[in-house]
Amino acid sequence: MLRVKDIHVYRDRTYVLQGVSLEVGHGEIVALIGANGAGKTSMLRTISGLLRPKTGSIIYNPRLDAEDIDISRLLPEQIVSLGISHCPEGRGIFSRLSVRENLLVGAYLRKDKKEILKDYEQICGIFPILGERSGQTAGSLSGGEQEMLAVGRALMSRPRLLILDEPSLGLGPIIVENLFKILRQINAQGVTVLLVEQNAVMALDLANRAYVLETGRVTLFGSSQDLAKDEKVRSAYLGGV
Repeated sequence: MLRVKDIHVYRDRTYVLQGVSLEVGHGEIVALIGANGAGKTSMLRTISGLLRPKTGSIIYNPRLDAEDIDISRLLPEQIVSLGISHCPEGRGIFSRLSVRENLLVGAYLRKDKKEILKDYEQICGIFPILGERSGQTAGSLSGGEQEMLAVGRALMSRPRLLILDEPSLGLGPIIVENLFKILRQINAQGVTVLLVEQNAVMALDLANRAYVLETGRVTLFGSSQDLAKDEKVRSAYLGGV
């Protein structure tokens, strides 16, 4: 579905991605793990068009029967329209808007009102608390509820590829466990997932495959099971367990 090929990316004068390549297959969950400052967020922002690669390409294939599309020079809204939705670090909700209004913002490129309503009701089925609090301002929600809202809003664009940046950040263990169960359900419904996650143990448990980023380069990649057994990964990211 996604092939990132040898991209080099700068943020201002900082060389943040130094020849990174990775692949995400249709229906997979792929994780990016690494220390703070490794370039994980920059990687996601480049895929979604918020950063531009200096060189290299990002090839997207929305369906198995579709032609490849080079999205590396497209605008963010064009990338969303192709079926890629980015749930950013820090959630980025509109705190003064209601929960319902936040969710509907996720469908801003869509015109099919009946289908939008259908998807809104489906999201409230996945995250019942959002339906219960649809009229509340988003800023009044707890951190876990705001993360659910951010994921729900991203799903309202009907993505084929959902990109998530640190969804567990600042959340308690039980909330994180429930959130990851929901991500597994979303994936089972046909949404491919690319995940950046500080909780490497849970990320590797959830994902089919994973990449390790260190100072802007991919240093390891493989199946999640193999990486979870790798001594370097265990020592650096899994607490030596």
